[in-house]
Amino acid sequence: MAGTRSLHDAVADLIHDGDTVALEGFTHLIPFAAAHEIIRQGITDLTLARMTPDVIYDQLIGAGLVRKLVFSWGGNPGVGSLHRFRDAVENGWPRPLELDEHSHAGMANRYVAGASGLPFATLRGYRGSDLATRTDTVSTVTCPFTGEELAAVRALNPDVAVIHAQRADRAGNVQMWGLTGVQKEAVLAAKRSLVTVEEVVDELEPRPGGVVLPHWVVDAVSVVPGGAHPSYATGYSERDNAFYRAWDPIARDREAFTKWLDTEVRGVAGARGDGTEATAR
Repeated sequence: MAGTRSLHDAVADLIHDGDTVALEGFTHLIPFAAAHEIIRQGITDLTLARMTPDVIYDQLIGAGLVRKLVFSWGGNPGVGSLHRFRDAVENGWPRPLELDEHSHAGMANRYVAGASGLPFATLRGYRGSDLATRTDTVSTVTCPFTGEELAAVRALNPDVAVIHAQRADRAGNVQMWGLTGVQKEAVLAAKRSLVTVEEVVDELEPRPGGVVLPHWVVDAVSVVPGGAHPSYATGYSERDNAFYRAWDPIARDREAFTKWLDTEVRGVAGARGDGTEATAR
């Protein structure tokens, strides 16, 4: 059963050096506060998985904590490149970065296979691309019914899935709504899971299109209002578009990035006594 814990303690207990970690979220509900706590604790040699690595992974890569990235797209949405990501790939700074690149459909199916307890998933994909030749997690199978050759993708089972959601109840059941990506599948596929939430309520009220994760698939809940900033949480906050624009010149320069990281993340205390997260603004 999920227990409500401070973000510091939950990260320290659930995420370890060398883990494969999926910090998922699509457009909103991106778990920035949890990523910042990983940086503060210096948890390293990570393999990061995410369908759409954006600024959150640029920061983790630039902090030198990531050895491998499993992904299907990377960029600062609406702005341009991830410069810490590019620097790691092109120049090995602050450390070389191994890549395992997939299509969106391929990554989604890898999570689904992992969540379903299957060794792989099949799809019509990767045709006309050389992605399949650059990874050992894509192969082909022949359909036993039609003889059609299909792409097969190895199941993705992270050591830890980290997501942000709007609410949890006191039993540890988690509720999210709005634009949801593969958060549910990532949690179900992972060995351990951490969910940061905007608030804990007595009872979860049904929401149109909402997703509820039962407490028995969640290891820890941390109350972190604003924990998705600079992304947003539908019904609680708005996207900080200015931050995404401001990130581009910061990330382009190693010295500027290092200063920002030291001041805005490593130099911030993290979860306060009232349960809120002192996220960089």
